[in-house]
Amino acid sequence: MAPRRPSRFSTSFFEEPEAPPTRRCEHHDCPQPGDYRAPRSRIDLNSYYWFCLDHVREYNLAWNYYAGMSPEEIEAEVRTDSTWNRPTWPFGQSKGAPGAKPTGPRTAGGPRPGGRTRFTDGFGFFDDDSADDAAAARGSASPEETKAMAIFNLSHPITLSDVKMRYKELVKRHHPDANGGDKAAEERFKLITQAYTVLRSFVTE
Repeated sequence: MAPRRPSRFSTSFFEEPEAPPTRRCEHHDCPQPGDYRAPRSRIDLNSYYWFCLDHVREYNLAWNYYAGMSPEEIEAEVRTDSTWNRPTWPFGQSKGAPGAKPTGPRTAGGPRPGGRTRFTDGFGFFDDDSADDAAAARGSASPEETKAMAIFNLSHPITLSDVKMRYKELVKRHHPDANGGDKAAEERFKLITQAYTVLRSFVTE
């Protein structure tokens, strides 16, 4: 009787795959997993720190989107964000008409107060009025939601309760009455209110 030939199938196919390495919290000497992200700065909203739950909460409490901005820069920010950085055209003029030029804020990539740059418009968010629908179809956040999330220093997944809680914290800190009628605080408060309105329309319970 001929000897039995060994099977050519490897048992490694049935072995459990190795778990991906755990990201560590970036807070100094913290051994906990870093499962929660937070933006490094308002200049680069797509670059993140990764923290554990306790340290991301600590970071959020200390976050100030307007740090380093003068009252004039904050006021300019409020003006551009009133249209969420979208260009506007004079009344009665079609944006497709020959010679038509926007009169509002510059589109993505243009300069902003303090030498900062706008969001990278790699997907053409500002090309037409269906930008938000296109963003939703791709499953990505719109420019309005991205900016509002940055002002609130929140990242997905979030609930409406998270938004309301963060709003109360920011209002308590930046309300003009709590800052002696400071002009910069007044402008910051306007941005916070605008961001809250946007997030309420995007986020559900």
